[in-house]
Order: sequence, then C-alpha cells, then structure tokens
Amino acid sequence: MANGGGGGGGSSGGGGGGGGGSSLRMSSNIHANHLSLDASSSSSSSSSSSSSSSSSSSSSSVHEPKMDALIIPVTMEVPCDSRGQRMWWAFLASSMVTFFGGLFIILLWRTLKYLWTVCCHCGGKTKEAQKINNGSSQADGTLKPVDEKEEAVAAEVGWMTSVKDWAGVMISAQTLTGRVLVVLVFALSIGALVIYFIDSSNPIESCQNFYKDFTLQIDMAFNVFFLLYFGLRFIAANDKLWFWLEVNSVVDFFTVPPVFVSVYLNRSWLGLRFLRALRLIQFSEILQFLNILKTSNSIKLVNLLSIFISTWLTAAGFIHLVENSGDPWENFQNNQALTYWECVYLLMVTMSTVGYGDVYAKTTLGRLFMVFFILGGLAMFASYVPEIIELIGNRKKYGGSYSAVSGRKHIVVCGHITLESVSNFLKDFLHKDRDDVNVEIVFLHNISPNLELEALFKRHFTQVEFYQGSVLNPHDLARVKIESADACLILANKYCADPDAEDASNIMRVISIKNYHPKIRIITQMLQYHNKAHLLNIPSWNWKEGDDAICLAELKLGFIAQSCLAQGLSTMLANLFSMRSFIKIEEDTWQKYYLEGVSNEMYTEYLSSAFVGLSFPTVCELCFVKLKLLMIAIEYKSANRESRSRKRILINPGNHLKIQEGTLGFFIASDAKEVKRAFFYCKACHDDITDPKRIKKCGCKRLIYSKMSIYKRMRRACCFDCGRSERDCSCMSGRVRGNMDTLERTFPLSSVSVNDCSTSFRAFEDEPPSTLSPKKKQRNGGMRNSPSSSPKLMRHDPLLIPGNDQIDNMDSNVKKYDSTGMFHWCAPKEIEKVILTRSEAAMTVLSGHVVVCIFGDVSSALIGLRNLVMPLRASNFHYHELKHIVFVGSIEYLKREWETLHNFPKVSILPGTPLSRADLRAVNINLCDMCVILSANQNNIDDTSLQDKECILASLNIKSMQFDDSIGVLQANSQGFTPPGMDRSSPDNSPVHGMLRQPSITTGVNIPIITELVNDTNVQFLDQDDDDDPDTELYLTQPFACGTAFAVSVLDSLMSATYFNDNILTLIRTLVTGGATPELEALIAEENALRGGYSTPQTLANRDRCRVAQLALLDGPFADLGDGGCYGDLFCKALKTYNMLCFGIYRLRDAHLSTPSQCTKRYVITNPPYEFELVPTDLIFCLMQFDHNAGQSRASLSHSSHSSQSSSKKSSSVHSIPSTANRPNRPKSRESRDKQNRKEMVYR
Repeated sequence: MANGGGGGGGSSGGGGGGGGGSSLRMSSNIHANHLSLDASSSSSSSSSSSSSSSSSSSSSSVHEPKMDALIIPVTMEVPCDSRGQRMWWAFLASSMVTFFGGLFIILLWRTLKYLWTVCCHCGGKTKEAQKINNGSSQADGTLKPVDEKEEAVAAEVGWMTSVKDWAGVMISAQTLTGRVLVVLVFALSIGALVIYFIDSSNPIESCQNFYKDFTLQIDMAFNVFFLLYFGLRFIAANDKLWFWLEVNSVVDFFTVPPVFVSVYLNRSWLGLRFLRALRLIQFSEILQFLNILKTSNSIKLVNLLSIFISTWLTAAGFIHLVENSGDPWENFQNNQALTYWECVYLLMVTMSTVGYGDVYAKTTLGRLFMVFFILGGLAMFASYVPEIIELIGNRKKYGGSYSAVSGRKHIVVCGHITLESVSNFLKDFLHKDRDDVNVEIVFLHNISPNLELEALFKRHFTQVEFYQGSVLNPHDLARVKIESADACLILANKYCADPDAEDASNIMRVISIKNYHPKIRIITQMLQYHNKAHLLNIPSWNWKEGDDAICLAELKLGFIAQSCLAQGLSTMLANLFSMRSFIKIEEDTWQKYYLEGVSNEMYTEYLSSAFVGLSFPTVCELCFVKLKLLMIAIEYKSANRESRSRKRILINPGNHLKIQEGTLGFFIASDAKEVKRAFFYCKACHDDITDPKRIKKCGCKRLIYSKMSIYKRMRRACCFDCGRSERDCSCMSGRVRGNMDTLERTFPLSSVSVNDCSTSFRAFEDEPPSTLSPKKKQRNGGMRNSPSSSPKLMRHDPLLIPGNDQIDNMDSNVKKYDSTGMFHWCAPKEIEKVILTRSEAAMTVLSGHVVVCIFGDVSSALIGLRNLVMPLRASNFHYHELKHIVFVGSIEYLKREWETLHNFPKVSILPGTPLSRADLRAVNINLCDMCVILSANQNNIDDTSLQDKECILASLNIKSMQFDDSIGVLQANSQGFTPPGMDRSSPDNSPVHGMLRQPSITTGVNIPIITELVNDTNVQFLDQDDDDDPDTELYLTQPFACGTAFAVSVLDSLMSATYFNDNILTLIRTLVTGGATPELEALIAEENALRGGYSTPQTLANRDRCRVAQLALLDGPFADLGDGGCYGDLFCKALKTYNMLCFGIYRLRDAHLSTPSQCTKRYVITNPPYEFELVPTDLIFCLMQFDHNAGQSRASLSHSSHSSQSSSKKSSSVHSIPSTANRPNRPKSRESRDKQNRKEMVYR
C-alpha cells in the first residue's frame, strides 16, 4: 500500500500532489477534520507549486513508505480511503472487460453457429438420403412436425429481421426521426467532449459525489443515451464482429462504462474520455444530413479538417493522461503537471516538426507515444494542411449570396460577361442623364472576372456586385435572389462564330430562370431572328408582362433598311436610345452641331391634363414651341375592350386623334428632367411663361376628374350653350357637326376624338381641315366642296382619277399583302426566276434601287436578309414606290436565304462578288439609292482587326470607281426608261425625297453607301480623308455621324433602355421593322414565311401608318425657309399643313463654311432647337402620313407590274425620285412658286 500511495502521489501531480514529495497529509482522525473540496483543491495547488523544488528529495526517498499520504481530494460528503488507494484500474478494467467480454461472446457465438451449421449440414444430407430411399412410402402425416418446426423458424427470423430493419432505419438518417437521432448523438458527443475539457482542469482522479456534482450528472445522462444508441447500432449491424471493432464502438467501450463505475465508487477518473473527440470525424456526414454541405470541395474540406482536428485533440488527451499520471512501473512518480491545452500545443509543434522544447514529454509512455505519433502526425500534417489550404484558397471568391437591401431593387445580369460588354452596359445603365438609378446590378457568371473586370466592379462597388455561378444551377439562382429581382438581363456574344449555338445557350438560360421563377421579367439578347420563335415555346414567356427579346440581327438590318429610305436615319435612331453626355465645342464645326444632337435621348412621360382633348399635332406644336420638347408618339389606349391589345404605340397619328387623360407621350430631350415639363404643364399657371426651365409643379388647385367622369361629361353635355348632347344640340355650327360625323365614320377607334367636349370641338374648328386627305374627304362627302375649305389644301383633284371604291376593290381576288396587311406580298417564286446574268442585269436599266453586296458562302451563318427586306416592303408604301432590291453575292449563300425572301416582290439576284467592278457596273451601282455592304463571314476570324476586311475592301472598291453619267442616260433612253427627275408622273416640286443625289455621279465617292462593321475600331479604314483617332468612340467618328457605317455594338444600349421603359423597344421596332408585331412573329414561327391574305377593310387599315422620309429644302413648298429660315418655323409649317413631324436634319458636312466645298458628305443633327438656322441644301428627317392618293395616278401600272412580277425574270424600276438635275429653274418670285407648290403638293 505504501507503493500504491507513492503512485497515487505521482498520478496526482497535475492537480494535487506533484511528485509525491509534497502531499496532503492526513491524520488518523481524518473523519473528524472534514475538509471541503475547495480547501483540498487549494492545498493541492499550493503543494503543486513546491513539487519541482522537492523533486530531487522525493526521488532519493522513493524507498520510504508513505502510508499517511493521500492523493484523492476529500469532501465531507464523499468518504475516501485513508490509505490513499487509487482506483484507476477499476475504470480501465470495466472498459477492457466490456470490450474483450463482448468480443469473446461474439467469437463464441460464431464458433457455435459454425459448428451447428456443419452439423445441420451433415444431418440434412442424411435426411435427404433417407428421403430418397423411402420415396413415396412415407405418409404425409409424418412430415407435419418438420413443417411446423420450419414455419416456427421462419416466423422467428421474420421477427428478428423486422427489429433489425427498424433499428437500421433509426440510425441511417433516412427518415426525419433518424436524422434527428443522428444529429442529437453527435451534439451530445460534442457536449461530453466539452465536459471533458472542463474536467481536465481537475486532478486525473478525485472523489466526487454523484448527487452533488452537476457535470457528472450531465455526463451520466449523455452516456445513458450513448448506451441506448449503441444498442440500436448493435441490432442494426449485419456483421457484429466488425461492428465491435469500429472506432465509434471502441469510443463507447472506453467512455461509457467508466461513468457507471464512477457513480458506484463515488470517484471520478479522467481516463480515456478524450476519445470522444473521435466523433468529430462524422462532422461532414452530419452537415450533409442537414443539407448544408452540397459541393464536393466543401465536403472534402470539412472531412480533412475534422480528421485533422479529431486526431490532434485525441492525441493531446492521451499525452495529458500519461504525463499527469506517470509511468506505472515508476510508481507514477515521474509525472509532470501539464494542462490539456499545453498538451494540444505540444502536439501541434510536434506535428509541424518545430519542437521549441519549452514543453516536452517526461514519461516513458509519453515519449514512446510521441515517437509513433511523429511518424503518423507528420505525414498527416504534411498532406492534410497543404490540401486544406489549397481548398480554402480555391474557394470561390465570389461564392457568397446576395443580401437584398430593403427599399432597393436589384437586377441580375448574366450571359456573356466580359470587360467590353459589362463596361458598355454600365456606362449606359448608370448614366447621369437618367433619374437617380436606385437599382443594384448583380452579375452572375461561371468564370471569375479578370483583373480589369474586377477593377471595373470595384469602381462601381456601390451599385454592382459579382457572384460566380451559373443560371442553369437553381442553387446559384437562389444565391442571387432571382425570385425577388426586378428583372433578369441576358447578354449575348455578338462576335461568336456560331450564332445559333449562342442563341441556344441564351434560350436555355431563359428556360432555367423561368423554371425557377416563372414570374421574373427577362430581357434577353438574340442574334438570329428565327431563334426568337423558340422563346414562344416557353410556357411562362409572356411579352405582355415585360418579357422581351432584343434580336440584334432584326434591329441591325432594320436600321440599315431605314437608311435605304432616309440616309443617316440609322445613326440618328442609334443615338436616340443611347445615353450620351453633352460635349460642348466652341468652334463652328460640324462636330458642334452633331454633338448637340447626340445628347438627345428618348424618354416617356405622362401628359398633363391640360392637353386632354387637344389633337396630337396641337400638343406636339405646343410642346416644341413652349416646352422645348419634341413629342413623336403616344401610347394609345383603345376603348374596344375586346381588342387583343388595348394599348398601342402610335407614331405621329395625325389630328384625328385626341389626347386622353393619362396618355403616355414619347419625347426626344436631353435629359429626364426636361421631360417632366410635359407632366407639370398647367395652362393657368404656365401659359405666359417663356422660359421652359420655370415650368415646374405648380401650386394651384386643379380639379382632377377621373377618366370615367370626363367621359360621362363629354357624353352628357358637350355644348356649353344649350347644355344638350352633340346629337340634340341646335346651336352647334354645321361645320362642327359635319366634322363630328366625319370623324365618327372615318376614325371609329378613338372614343375621345368622337365624343369630345366643346373645348376640343373649338380647337378642331380652329384647325384647318387640310389634315384629312382628299381621299377621306371624298369618301365622307361634302367636305371637299365646303366653302370654308382653303384652296391650298387641294393637292390633286380626286375626280381626275378613278373612284376610291374602285381602287380599293380592284383585284380583290388577288393577294397583294400578307395576312396582317403590314407588308407587300407576292406568290412564292423560284430562285431561278429572279437570277440575272451580268448581261441581263446590264440590259435591265436599274435606277433608284437598292444594291445589297453580301459576302457569304455555303458554310456561313445566316444573317437573316428577311429583316432587311421587310422594312423596304412595308405596306405603307404604294407598290410603285417600292425600291427594287438587287443582291450581289454568292448564289450558294443566297439559296439558303431565299426561303425567307421568295414572298417579296421586286427582288433580283446577280450571282457574283461585290469585289467585281463588272458586277457592280452591271447593276448600275452609280444610279442606286443605297448600296448596303454586309458580310456573313465576320465572326469566323479570330483577329478582330481582320473581321471586317471584306466589307472594308468592298467599300473602298466602290469609292474608287469612276463613271460616265452619259452612259447611264443613253442606256435608259434605249430601253424607253426615263432616269430620275425626268418622270413627269411625279411632280418636280414634291417636298419629300427618298434620296437626294448629285445631278451627275462620276465617282464612287458620291454613291450612298452604308457598311456594316463588327469591330468598332475598323471604322477608321472606311474614310481615308478623315482625321478620326483610332481610339475615338464609334459615335464620334465621321463615318458613323454621316450614316455610312453601322456597328452592332450600338445596340447594346437597348438592354438598359428596355429595362427602364419597355415601350422604347416597341417604338424602335415599329420605326425600323416596318410594322412587325408579336402576332406576326408568332405567325412566322409557325410557317417561317409570310402568308398571303385577301384585302379586307381591317388589313387595309393597317396601311394607314406614318413612315420616315426626307424633306428637301432646295426646292418645293419649304424652299423659302431654306434660305436662312428657322427650323422651328419649318417644324410648325410642316406639322400644320401636311401633318409632317420633323425631328432632325441631314446636312452637308461643310455647309457651315463660307466658301463652297465639293464634299458631298452629310451628317446628322438630331432635334435642333427652334431658332436653328437652315440652309438650302438641308434634308429634313420627317414622319409623314400615309397618302391614299399617291398611288392612284399609277394604279394601272402598279397592278399590272404586281401581277406580272412573279413570272417576269427581268424588271425595270418604275420608281422615280425627283432630283435637282432636271428640275425646272426656281421661280424668281417666291409667291408664285409657293402658289404652284400648294396646288401640286404630292406625297411620295
């Protein structure tokens, strides 16, 4: 017992006794002098401090018995052995007996089972032999006992299997109960480990009362639960032997039994409770059960960390045990006092091979363990730590989740995310001209940004966030909060080699996003027009709810087509929906006026109630003169509830339409604040204000009526004199009533225009009735001969031509338009019938036509030439006004495009190459209205500088050509054709010109050309005489300002413009596509071609829409304003007299110079101010109304040409454009000239 006491002193060195030299001495009357646990702990702490000083003496006196040394702390509630006997062996024995006893039972069971199986196998063979010998001699009754026994065994096996299956389900986490149980076991294991950490500050072995020690009670409860869970695991285990040897089973063997022993002995031994740290290995499984870990990298990282930490803590617990206890063969006297966390530190410096030496193992067991631990720990440290660091370092820097800010919207931008696309998008989206953009932009892309793009995000960190992920992954969509996003914008790669594959990728993105959240608004870019049809297959795709597809090919070719009708229009429209900052230039150069127009953009704003009841031209003039705003269109709300779409955008609808309450107007202005004037305008407060900047929200109390109450007042009392309705009024003038009847029969669409109040009638009565075309006047009767009609309104005498009814019903059984009435149509033609040889093209005199030079081959991607032809075949042109289109290019490529072109009239093909001057001369390129240069091979070249080489070479080739104008005249006369300007069926003084050319084109520089570019920087190669810097932005270069170059990059601004106002995209489509509607797109998606339809009043009514044209000031009714007149006077005169809405000027580049210049280049001026001075050579961009009478003088020619077009292989252009070459000399007297112009005014 003396040796045991000495050993006890050694074991308690960490907490109570040092090395045995300084111990707590107790007398024989220990029960009389009761000490508290705190006092004993204090004494053992004081004795521990002196242990080091007395270690030498204790070592020299090991042989001396210390019977009176007690190393177990004593409390008055816990009786301890006065002889200081340690009971650690009891705790360890309980674990060893449990482990080896169970292992022995399992092995014994397996042995007996094996012997039983062998015996039964032998007995079975004997019985089988007896069965064979007995055969059928045995009776059935003798077999019944055997069958009953087998049934009993089967029933018993079934019961055991059920219990086993139930236990397996409980621990497999397949059910909610199982998951709760597994998580609870892990949590309790961590709790037991925490209790071990707390108890590690106490001596290794101490006396404790179970009823007083709270931590022991909690640990007991935990271990009871572990025992029950162990039983479930044992029942569910298929192989009991392997289960008994599992790590978790070993942990239970050495942690659960000692707790019960401690309750029985009223003492605690820290022992092997540190093995609970091995439960941390299951941490990743628990997180997977909770659906927290989903990616392979995160699972691997948690696995590595849990294995490393659990091994580290377990080894530290073993070192803590042996170092504080000492070696058994040394009577536990070579121990040292180390805390658990010092052991943790020791193991870390050991694994890392640093080994400072400040803490080290002194016991033999500790040193032996360290030898083996260094081998394994060093290997683990060297392999695990670098891999952990790599996984942490490779974690996505942008892998977090977006946190929505209350009161702030956010959008998600995905798709083609590059430095160029993002910078262009942010530059337009966050432009200062917009109102305060309180929208956060969240970019989602599966590739982390490069340094340049990352720097761009940092510069806009207050409004931009980037997350790495894919929209095809629902988890990533949840990270960016797509369900709460205001919209999702998908950018396309405009420079990809395979446009169809790029469109397919974006369509898949749309499908994924719509599948995750069907209500999200999506704006996506599409490269090919025919791929838009696939979006209609998505059930949740709804353009009425804001979903939009911006087809770049459709808009690009539409812009180019409009430039064929009015050169420079592509530049003007591109600048209108792009946000450009105002750049002020003091010098009087063309850049000054161009940049002043570039600063204008398209905006929408609701009109003030002061405009209600006024006609569109009246409001347009008031806005331009007084508010300094240009209104070009309104959103019209149809009164017909059965209409498919109650809201339509009407561009310059004319004076028959009256403004309703809450009408949305489309304005051209320099910023959004200016447009607010249209909303704040009040006639009572702002009528006498001359400075538009002073027009702000007024403080007067205005009576606001609801829309329904206004309509009721209109219907109830429209005459203020007699108070009767308009039908019963006896004091209304006959003219007003006639106007009412006329409007009601002619324009039944607008209820406000028919049932207006007296204020509207008076305004209408003050307006000249010239706003109705002569055709409408004749159809309605009485108005043409009205004595109040001004003679200047009679442009042509309708009695000189066939009646309108005859014209409308002519060839009623011939399909001249498509089923929607928006485009000219003809029966499908074979491509062989439109192919011209070079000699045939030379014999066919082409003039005023459009030459399309296209580069492409059989392997090139289709660019969709239908989008170029459709605007040129819009039904608001008369048949004789259609420009002949000649394609010059590879016949193999054009055959692939022909399926979408065979329904359009006046189309020819010349197989060849645009680089051949012989082909270009054969199609009379010097007499064309426009030459379009396109390429389908641009994106097949990796070098961006060479992407536009074909287009640039073709453009330079044409510009270097020389022509003899007399040759063209001779050819025209030999074919019986009169060149432009000599056709007397079109008056020379017509104010509208499709294109104004020089009287004689002798060089290719003067040929109107528009070239499509892919790379913006290549624009510097188009004009050799310009001084554009290579780094100049595209919109600042001379070719773009002149309308001779167009790049698809300018369409990037449509994404942000559409997000802020989806009506902008509808307006642009209406302007450039010739009238394409969602219904037409659905029809093309079904048949991939336009369907012909018979003319009906509904389809013919669709022709009555405005179109873009150019107004010449050199001659005609506006020539007097060309010599130093004001643009504002021209604007008002054109609007009042002809319902023409002017919105820009196409001016010669050197018009501002005092000396005459031979340069024929023109540039675009958008929305000049009222006082802007005009020059005679200006061309005015205007929106003109459709004139029903323009085609009557050529009715027979048009119909005969239309009917014979499908069977004719060669055709000559019947379209004539007045030019200045053969015009009569301008009259000296402006008055006589104006009188002549009023009489002969004709719309083209």
